[in-house]
Amino acid sequence: MAKIEEKIFDIVKPTIQAMGYELVGIEYHASGKFSTLRIYIDIDRGINLDDCEKVSKQVSDLLDIDDPITGQYSLEVSSPGLERPLFTMEHYHRFLGHDVKIKLYRAIEGRRKFNGTIFSVSDASDIVELATELGNVEIDFKLIEKANLVPDF
Repeated sequence: MAKIEEKIFDIVKPTIQAMGYELVGIEYHASGKFSTLRIYIDIDRGINLDDCEKVSKQVSDLLDIDDPITGQYSLEVSSPGLERPLFTMEHYHRFLGHDVKIKLYRAIEGRRKFNGTIFSVSDASDIVELATELGNVEIDFKLIEKANLVPDF
């Protein structure tokens, strides 16, 4: 996570957890007055619109007090959805054996995008290993820019 996302995560996590939700992750896309702050939440029974509205109100109040983002932005509270984003090493453990799409900050073996199955996860070395059509690929967690589950229909 980038620094702004980490700061916001620390601000909102206790409140979101106290409300009974899991804070899955945060994305911030800076784009002037069209910036977007997206907060993903989850709960065992699934997320509905009322959940998003309740969390949005609480988070909005917290962010108005702490004001970690300068300028205007839109706040979106969402479920992780079918193409669930993966933000932490714990997420990779939880979805071991599932198919993912991963985009890297810089290329490995001449590629920045990989599709495959999460084959293994090593917390000791922060390595996620994917089984791909080209063979197994070891990816340093710090190189992952974005990762999403691939829905299985």
